[in-house]
Amino acid sequence: MNWDDLKMFLAVVREESLSGAGKRLRVDPATAGRRIGRLEEEIGQTLFAKSPQGYAPTEAGQRLIRHAEVAEQAILAAEEELRGQSGKLSGQIRLGAPDGVANFLLPQVCAAIVEDNPDLEVQIVALPRLFNLTRREADMAITVSAPTAGRLTVQKISDYHLHLAASRDYLHRQDAIREPQDLSGHRMIGYIPDMIFDKELDYLAELGVERVSLASNSVMVQFSWIRQGGGLGIVHDFALPSAPGVEKVLGDAIALTRSFYLVRHADDTRLERMNRFTALLTDGIRREIARLEALT
Repeated sequence: MNWDDLKMFLAVVREESLSGAGKRLRVDPATAGRRIGRLEEEIGQTLFAKSPQGYAPTEAGQRLIRHAEVAEQAILAAEEELRGQSGKLSGQIRLGAPDGVANFLLPQVCAAIVEDNPDLEVQIVALPRLFNLTRREADMAITVSAPTAGRLTVQKISDYHLHLAASRDYLHRQDAIREPQDLSGHRMIGYIPDMIFDKELDYLAELGVERVSLASNSVMVQFSWIRQGGGLGIVHDFALPSAPGVEKVLGDAIALTRSFYLVRHADDTRLERMNRFTALLTDGIRREIARLEALT
């Protein structure tokens, strides 16, 4: 079998369309279709069933997936071994992450890694949602809860802390807040309730807050509202040093602890390049959380 055809087969499986697979591999949909047709002719089996929802593997396609993934890992391992002779990381690694960690931790951590490995390309996909590693939306992802399904490996990175916070300007314009009961009547900032993609992010519900006056699915939008005096909201402690005008509210009474996890495709644990990057990434995030939280 031709590796280019197998690679296209995996791309169609993951993208569920010829256009998506072609975009991933930088060829036009017609070329993608020809490669799939050539592979089907060689095998003597139909590999995909087309429907309005896209391309779904047939029974024969399902059987081929595992073999194609083994071939993919063998090719990646060979490339990694040859690239790794310099002792430096190289190639491209795509990392998915929610926008809190993506904005306040990953820029400095990943920049330091690339500084020491100039042939490495790191892409950060900052989206407030879960990533599908099986479809290779990213090589690895940072999450706030550990997934329990799929062929994945999960490694806890670190705990982190969050507090209720507001700008000094907002607090000066409002009645004093001395205990949780005083929060009644204040404008609360948080997530859009029906767009919370992980239960660990439902901070305000945990505090018994029923009404959110300013809501967004983006941590950065919430943080901007808080900095501009829009109201009270939950803020990562590691974000506070970037906003000197924002301070904790009821810091002793309201404190939350969450954890970051690094999630990878199970097959990638055999790739030394990915393991080395993982070690640098997790160590860097731990040190950066400790450094920033110590400033608050």
